[in-house]
Amino acid sequence: MIGENIVGKLWDTPEKLRTLLCELVSWDSITLTEGERAFAPKLVNKLGELRYFQDRPSLLQMHDAGLGRQVVTALYKHPEATETVVLISHFDTVQTEEYGVLQPLAYFPEELTKRLMENPEELPESARADLETGKYLFGRGTMDMKMGLALHMQLIEKACVEEWPINLILTTVPDEEVNSAGMRAAVTHLVRIREEFNLTYKLFLNSEPSFSQNPTDIAEYIYTGSIGKIMPAALFYGKETHVGEPMKGMTANYIASFLTQRMEWNDLFRETDLGESTPLPVSLQQKDLKLSYSTQTPYRAVALYNVFLLKRTASEVMDLFEEVTEDAMEALNESYSMICEREQVTGVGQVKVIRYAELLAYANKKLGIEQVEQLKAQTLSNEEWDDREKSLRIVDDLMIQCQELAPATVILFAPPYYPAVNTSDDPVIKDAVELMQQAGRSFNNKIDQIHYFNGISDLSYVNYVDDGKGWTAFEKNTPVWGDTYDIPFNDMAKLKGPVLNVGPFGKDAHQKTERLHVDSAFVEMPEMLEKLLKSLY
Repeated sequence: MIGENIVGKLWDTPEKLRTLLCELVSWDSITLTEGERAFAPKLVNKLGELRYFQDRPSLLQMHDAGLGRQVVTALYKHPEATETVVLISHFDTVQTEEYGVLQPLAYFPEELTKRLMENPEELPESARADLETGKYLFGRGTMDMKMGLALHMQLIEKACVEEWPINLILTTVPDEEVNSAGMRAAVTHLVRIREEFNLTYKLFLNSEPSFSQNPTDIAEYIYTGSIGKIMPAALFYGKETHVGEPMKGMTANYIASFLTQRMEWNDLFRETDLGESTPLPVSLQQKDLKLSYSTQTPYRAVALYNVFLLKRTASEVMDLFEEVTEDAMEALNESYSMICEREQVTGVGQVKVIRYAELLAYANKKLGIEQVEQLKAQTLSNEEWDDREKSLRIVDDLMIQCQELAPATVILFAPPYYPAVNTSDDPVIKDAVELMQQAGRSFNNKIDQIHYFNGISDLSYVNYVDDGKGWTAFEKNTPVWGDTYDIPFNDMAKLKGPVLNVGPFGKDAHQKTERLHVDSAFVEMPEMLEKLLKSLY
């Protein structure tokens, strides 16, 4: 294969591009598995088939992203150009258990699609109808988002062979589906590459697929921003007792019920911008921390709440979350007082609201910083717990040592955090939208603009805008900050440039029926993306 592109491109036709996609999909790369760790070296070898990188191996690099995973960057550098487009994609996928007996074929789109043809009645009606058109390719990662990576590989090959007078940096990362550790690691390297080669980042182009806005939506979209996401959390610490003496204690479940009722679907957290609104918040987890059944009441519980963002900072969300929690605890205390009066008991006290930063300061003063760090280290060393569980357990450990603060609700943030990003008003983006819509019409496709990509994306970690205070509440109230989780806010702010997401049409990401529209992927999108990049020079 080496040197083949001296006389012809490797990925320049729909057929070759389809073959490339199927090869990328066959490298199973579920987040946090050996497949994800093995993907980057395979990709480097694949990109190394291009003569450009054979002659300039230093421009094709891997960068540590933690846990044995690597970010891949491939820089096409024109000798005289400074303006640069960063091509962003991710190569990890979600699990495949939902495929059932077809799970072994989940990574082989051609074979899976043929097998589904043999028993189409097993598919939902909409997926069956698409299958029978012959215009869709099924399989894990076909839509989300190895097709985006394949398109970027085709673009960088064209640029290398045709010597486009603009620089491209293919940047593909692991771990987008869980914590975006890959993109958070890539940020620092993109800053370094920019400085080393004296580049100007003209556009950050992601090629996540076009997502439906509702179950029957078949329209195609381009996105000029990406929605944000943050996760307020709470530890509820009551008072233990025997179930035979219920009024001598207070269950954490009772406390939690007041806050969860007020957080679910609370429109105080809804944001609207440019005619678009965030989905309402919901709870992602609520559980008590009893490890086994007993007649001791559960006095410690936790909850995670999902909040989407458009304009608000982490500090603004924490202020609002605190306000809602105070309101919930005020209602609880009023209700509890009435119960205590009815039962003619004194009760265990009023439930107070404490930020994690306040609890940490209290514990440091009471126990000493060294002992607090030892407590944290014990939790952080537990490899079975993810960053969310570790965050909650650290708060739990501190409250066990500071029970005099109970009953209390301790509020905090748990990872991950995706800041919102939007550059709809940028002249480069306005021109790009018009160009993409015009190109779509040439294929008889109506392409609509959406200002915030609703699938959450790695674009959140570029073009960061902050007054220097917006993220401090996140740093101070995230228990694992600086240990197992951090965000390079300062470097993110250095990655200035408009953002755009243009990708192929597909359906049912993260489902057994995940599928990619072949005309969009292999015919239309290559031409549209090439036009877009050529319009920039």
